[in-house]
Amino acid sequence: MSGTSRAQLCFLLLSVTALRGHARFLDIQDNEISPEGLLSLLSSELKRELPEEFVYRRALRCLDMVAIEGQFTFTAERPQLNCAVFFIGEPSDIISIEYDSVNIDCRGGDFIKVFDGWVMKGEKFPSTQDHLLPLYERYSDYCETGVSRPITRSSQNVAMLFFRLHQSGSSFTVTFRKLINPFPCNVVSQTPEGSFTMVIPQQHRNCSFSIIYPVEIQIGELSLGQHNDLKRSILGCAGSGDFVELLGGNGMDTSKMFPMADLCYSFNGPAQMKVGCDNTVVRMVSSGKFVNRVSFRYRLLGHQELQQMKGNSVEDVCLRA
Repeated sequence: MSGTSRAQLCFLLLSVTALRGHARFLDIQDNEISPEGLLSLLSSELKRELPEEFVYRRALRCLDMVAIEGQFTFTAERPQLNCAVFFIGEPSDIISIEYDSVNIDCRGGDFIKVFDGWVMKGEKFPSTQDHLLPLYERYSDYCETGVSRPITRSSQNVAMLFFRLHQSGSSFTVTFRKLINPFPCNVVSQTPEGSFTMVIPQQHRNCSFSIIYPVEIQIGELSLGQHNDLKRSILGCAGSGDFVELLGGNGMDTSKMFPMADLCYSFNGPAQMKVGCDNTVVRMVSSGKFVNRVSFRYRLLGHQELQQMKGNSVEDVCLRA
């Protein structure tokens, strides 16, 4: 996966936040990185081919992206007060992070926290509307667990690790593993091209598939169970309780993104739409009464296609988001 093909993945010029307790957040201001720089980190990780008998090991940077399973160590050469590591797996993965060794001063203000999801530009994925846990339960604080070798697991294919170390020589080592998720719900795509089938098996929940690129979405199949057509016509898709919406925007929080289309009728496609935003999301809302399913493909929009979209109302909304 080349850096060029992933030219939009980390529009996340970082202003990440960490939660301490119920409402105390830390704003990371100092460690900014260009999208190309973070893309380079992810690209170099994904290009590695490792023999199965070897455990991949490397040092962590203060601002880092990890996509390959292995053991990762950070050692502070100077005080590091605003650091974050992004972990990402395939769509069908969940993330497991295990502390192997930790040498930090919790009483002196050091901390290591794992967030169940990603935080970018102050916005969270999955949004609070789409995650099963309340926000404060999505943070796991090493200094507050009291467990010698705690293991934290995410609910989707992305997670983050925040840390603050005041003294040089402080260090920690974690092991990152990917576990199979039989029903992936909230997903961040590693690539700007691919296909995916989202299934919600009679669960009352919302699921989002986030593609951090401007793309064309082509829906091949949509199955939403049985509904009353009159109710839908009066109340729209939201009134049906089961629907799919296409969203576009320049942030990660789906509740703040612009609705491009609502789909609440089962059909066999193709139906397609171009979304010229930094982030494109296929979001399914399920009442829990049916087994809902949507299959789609996506591809990166070319430069000429994006130029042709300039000036229309959708593009204007994306630029203002």
